[in-house]
Amino acid sequence: MSFRSGFISIIGRPNAGKSTLLNAILGEKVSIVSDKPQTTRNIIRGVKNLKDCQAVFIDTPGIHKGKGLLNEFMVREAMGALHDVDAIIYLVDAGRKVTEEDRFILEGLSQAACPVILAINKADSVAKPKLLPLISEYSKKYPFKEIVPISALTGDGVELLLNLAVAFLPEGPRYFPDDILTDQPERFVAAEMIREKIFLLTRNEIPFSVAVMIDTFEEKVKKGVVAITATIHVERDSQKGILIGKGGAMLKRIGTEARVDIEKLLAAKVFLELFVRVQDDWTSSKGLLKDFGY
Repeated sequence: MSFRSGFISIIGRPNAGKSTLLNAILGEKVSIVSDKPQTTRNIIRGVKNLKDCQAVFIDTPGIHKGKGLLNEFMVREAMGALHDVDAIIYLVDAGRKVTEEDRFILEGLSQAACPVILAINKADSVAKPKLLPLISEYSKKYPFKEIVPISALTGDGVELLLNLAVAFLPEGPRYFPDDILTDQPERFVAAEMIREKIFLLTRNEIPFSVAVMIDTFEEKVKKGVVAITATIHVERDSQKGILIGKGGAMLKRIGTEARVDIEKLLAAKVFLELFVRVQDDWTSSKGLLKDFGY
């Protein structure tokens, strides 16, 4: 039996559930999740190994028309994932009407040279009769190869979506070893897990203005511990105060919750030390954006 492999992009508007879908497909957490828009900033690749197939799924930043250098970077990342892939999953929210951002994405899809599947997420939260008009509207705007209602959160329809997507993959080699879940280095994933906890635990003004850099990542073999120090970069002193919290309580909570996830990722005991630094208007600085990996 021939072996198939290839790349499948997951695209959509902010908060459509792309990262949740990737994690559901893989059965492991490799992409951070929150209810804040623009949680995902970089391309995240997750590897799904099946009996006769290896599918590399690409989680992308939400496509939107926001202003600013960081927003421009995220949209370039996402739109770039429309090319040089074997299939695309366009994920939309069942509870949201078609908007100008959707039309912008559909225009981009018109340039794609591969099959596109429309996955309607959160379908379990909408009465089935209400799905039909949404399916009809999208069908008129683009010739999707398949349309699948799913719930990335509960897993409903995810296996069907996976089978439909990998059916478009050509014969090819195994790009990654069987035990690889993502091509991102452990340092990157650890930084993302810290950033996720910031998103989940702090006020609305913090998340978009935060970047996390791993300063040291040292495996102490004899002690069976991975020692990590990381710096959380924010734009204003007021944000630094919120992150540290009264008596350092918030920073401690962020570190404690992030450490639990990082230990699961590394399957090792982790010592995590966090610092907070103010970098004025870093989201508007090309130099700092580059330093932070954007």
